[in-house]
Amino acid sequence: MELGPLMLDLTGVELSAEEHELVNHPLIGGIIFFSRNYQTLEQLQALIAQIRSASKRRLLLSVDHEGGRVQRFRSEFTRLPSLRSLGAAYATDAIQAKAQAKQAGWLMAAELRALDIDFSYAPVLDLDYGVSSVVGDRSWHRDPEIVSELAIHYIQGMREAGMAATGKHFPGHGFVEADSHHAVPIDLRSFEQIEQHDLQPFKRLIQAGLNAVMPAHVIYQQVDSQPAGFSKYWIQTILREQLGFQGLVFSDDLSMEGATVAGSYAERAQAALQAGCDMIMACNRREGIIDILDHLTYSVPAVSLARIQSMQGKAFMSHAELMHSPQWQQAHNLMTTLLPKVA
Repeated sequence: MELGPLMLDLTGVELSAEEHELVNHPLIGGIIFFSRNYQTLEQLQALIAQIRSASKRRLLLSVDHEGGRVQRFRSEFTRLPSLRSLGAAYATDAIQAKAQAKQAGWLMAAELRALDIDFSYAPVLDLDYGVSSVVGDRSWHRDPEIVSELAIHYIQGMREAGMAATGKHFPGHGFVEADSHHAVPIDLRSFEQIEQHDLQPFKRLIQAGLNAVMPAHVIYQQVDSQPAGFSKYWIQTILREQLGFQGLVFSDDLSMEGATVAGSYAERAQAALQAGCDMIMACNRREGIIDILDHLTYSVPAVSLARIQSMQGKAFMSHAELMHSPQWQQAHNLMTTLLPKVA
């Protein structure tokens, strides 16, 4: 049985009876973890084993684990600095900053791959214009060249740990103040302005072999009337044709306010897939998942299936081996020194 296009979230720290059934629904292709799914390392390992045992397919396991304020697992994991704090060092020592970015990418990925989690939705490629509260310190920098350089090294570290990378939020969420979790952000800039700045990191990273992209739930009004994640123009004309991207396109969470313009959950799912997304995500609203499963009729194209399967993590050491690894110790110590000092 092949993997489906929908990412499922879980309600707690172990599979519920309903989730035992859901993991084998043909439309499900993976699971995204949240902080509510984590208590201890041992509990997470048990949950992952439970998922693997319950599912007849090798579902993709994923999490938002960027560092800074977006890190779902904290106790018994290295506390990772924000991307902005890593980017701040670039002005004084670019070589050192790139080396630190690579170590951060490796450490983030290594601690997840050692537990059989396939990937984190990282890194953020949005530019820091100083206005977006939802982006903020999740961004490396305002300068697209610095964002590109640091992200390339971060992704090199991820790959060394066996993890594929996801650049977000295409074509750039940093210029709008509104948070697409709670509003429908509208970016009034021209395509030329977006292309000159925000698109540059995506262009560079695609040329460097970026595995996946997540579009923003932002309407770029002068370009298209639909949010990027529901826009054939952004996904097919710009991302696929002009930028030559061949990897996987994830929708952002269809439960976010920025997605409500596309209708019901099933209608949002259909719209995102028709626009060119390979995988869709509906989180924190179980009724939304059920609506999609009940009403979406969809057969995953062969090209999308290959992209989905390409996100599976590569073989990596066990958690016990990682904890005894000099590379982990070095990276762990480095990240600790880069954290903000608490007065």
